[in-house]
Amino acid sequence: MQFAVHCTAAVLAVVVGSGAGTISSVPGETAAAAVSQAAGQAPPKPAAEADVEFTLFLSGQPAGTEHVRIARAGSTWVISSTARFGAPLNITINRFEVKYTADWQPIELHIEATQAGRPLALATSFGMTTAINEITQNGTTTSKTDQVSVRTIVLPNSFYAGYEALAARLAETQPGTELHAYVVPQAEIGVTVKSVTAEQLPSPAGILAVRRYEIVFQNPAGPLAASVTIDDRARLVRLDIPSANLRLVRSELAGVAIRSQPVRNRADTDAIIPAPGFTLAGTMTMPQGTGRLRHPAIVLVAGSGSVDRDEVVAGIPIFAQLAGALAEQGFVVLRYDKRGVGQSGARSERVTLQDYADDLITAVKWLAKRKDVDPRRIAVAGHSEGGAVAMLAAAREKQIGSLILIAAPGTLGSELILEQQRHILELMKVPDAERQSKIELQKRIQAAVVTDKGWESIPPELRSQADSTWFRSLLLFDPAKIMPKIKQPILIIQGDLDRQVFPHHADTLAALARARKEATPVEMLHLPDVNHLLAPAKTGEVSEYGSLPEKTITPAVAKAIVDWLKK
Repeated sequence: MQFAVHCTAAVLAVVVGSGAGTISSVPGETAAAAVSQAAGQAPPKPAAEADVEFTLFLSGQPAGTEHVRIARAGSTWVISSTARFGAPLNITINRFEVKYTADWQPIELHIEATQAGRPLALATSFGMTTAINEITQNGTTTSKTDQVSVRTIVLPNSFYAGYEALAARLAETQPGTELHAYVVPQAEIGVTVKSVTAEQLPSPAGILAVRRYEIVFQNPAGPLAASVTIDDRARLVRLDIPSANLRLVRSELAGVAIRSQPVRNRADTDAIIPAPGFTLAGTMTMPQGTGRLRHPAIVLVAGSGSVDRDEVVAGIPIFAQLAGALAEQGFVVLRYDKRGVGQSGARSERVTLQDYADDLITAVKWLAKRKDVDPRRIAVAGHSEGGAVAMLAAAREKQIGSLILIAAPGTLGSELILEQQRHILELMKVPDAERQSKIELQKRIQAAVVTDKGWESIPPELRSQADSTWFRSLLLFDPAKIMPKIKQPILIIQGDLDRQVFPHHADTLAALARARKEATPVEMLHLPDVNHLLAPAKTGEVSEYGSLPEKTITPAVAKAIVDWLKK
């Protein structure tokens, strides 16, 4: 294992995501209100002598647990943990212990762990502005000294107990605060507090009052947005890093029956949709004038990763906002948790895009049976990977009356993944030779996923990341083969600052749709200055998501959908 600059476990050689990403959050009180609540009072102290278990999820799948303890010994804070994480980390933590003074000046750190059976150890002693490291890996011990800031927060990669100290420090901050974190033993980075939001989380013990801090790690390779949720005792509740599809959450809150109090529109109601062998959990947003009237309906289909029905990414509740705007214009809107996510049942280890399309068809047929829905006017709107799912469903199900593709892929999935990787490597300014090497490795990995041959030349840790039925179905997804089977009218919406699914994908989809034998209407709309999250932006890069000043989507998306459907 290499101790690396803070990108958590997500510094992967393989790029396997194309969707909106994942965070689940609920705006509550404003940041100002959350902070003013504690005005004139000392910041809360972490609850000591309390053991907590955390579950780590990578790409929505549980990867292991960490048992964390905070103790107060006189004037010293002691944070300790043990853990076992499976693939792709393959880490066993036998000892993690970091000590701080009462005002959170680090004193010392000790780590004893193994990765893939290989032992590693780290011992760090801190002066006021220095960190002296002794690193033992592969039987070799080396020393390293770094300059650090006073009260720096000790955050070695993949040792998440360290985030308890970050939680304690965040409890005393306001938006705009700049902290420092030492990614032992590599470098110190800045941590910017962007916003604070009060929330309520259902838990087995009742409603848990928490505060969610949107932060940005100022990494050498570019900013990394994250969300840290803490309780009223200044203890860590949840860590989300959307670009990494990473979530660390207290284990008692990790069950599928537990989700954040949803972003509520005025007329939101919960819905349970029976599916073969399990149920899908969703939210209906109803228009005014319900009763005996039958309304047109829209089903929203979320992108890749463990995003739930509200599709909250980087603090933006994309689908909750879109549903509210559409309902105001007279539409019944259904959004639902994907299977294995949030409150929906089933498991996602062997899921494919076709399985997600099956679930969408189930939701559409359920909706068509409702007495307040016009079964002849049901539209499906898929965002990002949800666009691919919507295409697959529309090609099979006549009950879908029209199709809306938002930031949807227009090329073979394998080409999209390579395009995303090339863009990331360009941003990182990787030398040409290294860039080509990584691209060739990605091509070999993708070929192995599709054919199940050639794995002997792929490092085992990379195979564990890439070898899945979902990734195979994404690589093989081909709009050129699906589009001729789609008979519905199609609206294509694309943000021109999208840096995950680039704008040319919309043009390709429009050309494919217009080439169909049956001449159903096709319209395309490009939205300038709008990113993949459907929000106004300046660069559109993923690294910008956490620093967007407004956590709202552009109203142009809902307007385009409404205008088109009302034609």
